[in-house]
Amino acid sequence: MSELKKWPTRDGSKDRRDLIRFTLYLLIVMAVAYSLVHFVVSRSVVSGHSMERTLSDGDNLVVDKITYRFSDPQRFDIVIFPYLYKKNTYYIKRVIGLPGEKIQITEDGKILINDRVLKDDHGIAPIRDPGEASVPIRLGDDEYFVLGDNRNSSEDSRFSDVGRIKRGQILGRAVFRFYPFGSIGRIK
Repeated sequence: MSELKKWPTRDGSKDRRDLIRFTLYLLIVMAVAYSLVHFVVSRSVVSGHSMERTLSDGDNLVVDKITYRFSDPQRFDIVIFPYLYKKNTYYIKRVIGLPGEKIQITEDGKILINDRVLKDDHGIAPIRDPGEASVPIRLGDDEYFVLGDNRNSSEDSRFSDVGRIKRGQILGRAVFRFYPFGSIGRIK
């Protein structure tokens, strides 16, 4: 005569403890992921050609959101900030002028910082339209002057719809391109 073996049964309280552990684990993972995305890094996609040669339309970037909580943006950093006149639109530009500096763009396209020509290898062509920077602009204690690298095809601090960027508007610094795969690397 054959004998049937009973399957071992589990205690119901152990099942509840396993479910509670799994739920806590899932909540911790979600909290860490949320914190990373909202306070440490985020992803941004470049739209447009204003930062070309450095960044191209469709580039996917990692944005460092934590560095500027402990230090100020530096000249030539590439920063992300919201466009004030259109919700959910963000600009990505290069910091040129720092707080307290005097900025001017000459008729021949040179950038002057405190009356000295800025040595800048980022722009791809001389600036044709200095905009409001045709006359000296004095930046406030928390203001930055930003330009796109493709200076003749960029809406930036030269024009009133962007203007000077306040320190509190800067969301982060673009640090790494992860797509397209052929261009993966640190952003300079």
